[in-house]
Amino acid sequence: MHELAERIQQRNLRALARAITLIENDDPDKLDLLSDLFSIQKQAHYIGITGSPGAGKSSLVNRMISFLRAQDLTVAVIAVDPTSPFSGGALLGDRVRMNDHFTDPGVFIRSMATRGSLGGLSRATKDTIRVCDAYGFDVILVETVGVGQSELDIMKVVDTTSVVLTPNSGDVLQIFKAGIMEIADLFIINKADLPGVRKLKTQLEEFMMISNSKGWQAPIVQTVSTENKGIEVLWEEMKRHRTYLYETNLGKEQRKKQLVHEVYDLMREELWQSIEDFVESDNTKREQLENVDADPYQMAKNWLEEWKQGGG
Repeated sequence: MHELAERIQQRNLRALARAITLIENDDPDKLDLLSDLFSIQKQAHYIGITGSPGAGKSSLVNRMISFLRAQDLTVAVIAVDPTSPFSGGALLGDRVRMNDHFTDPGVFIRSMATRGSLGGLSRATKDTIRVCDAYGFDVILVETVGVGQSELDIMKVVDTTSVVLTPNSGDVLQIFKAGIMEIADLFIINKADLPGVRKLKTQLEEFMMISNSKGWQAPIVQTVSTENKGIEVLWEEMKRHRTYLYETNLGKEQRKKQLVHEVYDLMREELWQSIEDFVESDNTKREQLENVDADPYQMAKNWLEEWKQGGG
């Protein structure tokens, strides 16, 4: 077993942080480490918190941490932030908004950069969830970057997908166009002390009738995160959804789809890395890339064929 995997199994926090860094840096040992960690995963509840920027996702997560800790549950938070165009690191750093929990040994908070992903998540998010699960956290909260209509990736990595909306924002029309209605397991109307809550709730109910989803009916929970209202009801609905997953075939089908996505994603990453190394290690090809008048279609076709013939 990988040395870091053994230390994570012993609940060594430094090993946890180091393993995540190794994954983000795409270390050659990454797959071996993750394979070892997969064998010791503890089945935490994976919860996604997604929605448009300004919906109050970070404040909501902060309140949820406090509530879950009061229930004696340990919590890991993966806050996915926009990427700095200069350093490639997380730009906003949502951990700043959760500073009440920094010294709590039952809470682990990690900001991750999107690294150019348009789906609201970084490529390493799923792997980081697995690491936190193997460590033994009870609940793992994944907060997406908030990218409007491109947040469907979250459904591939969590058990329960929660979509956060606010009154009078027009978000409900955007998420309906984007297909997010179909992946939401739970709707959260945050800032429910503002006007327009009843209208938003009615719109959601109407759109759900149009979508005519069978099986699980996504509940609508109203919260005011700044006043710590609605958090207990929210947690009860999240638990109810997880119970539903484990008691019906829907949960089994969801986990199967997630596994298929994960296998293909891992293979795609490895293929991309192999092809990039193949091109970057050849000075002639690098020079050809600098020719702005070169035909990219023919170049890609020729190099791909050459890569295949070379055993790639």
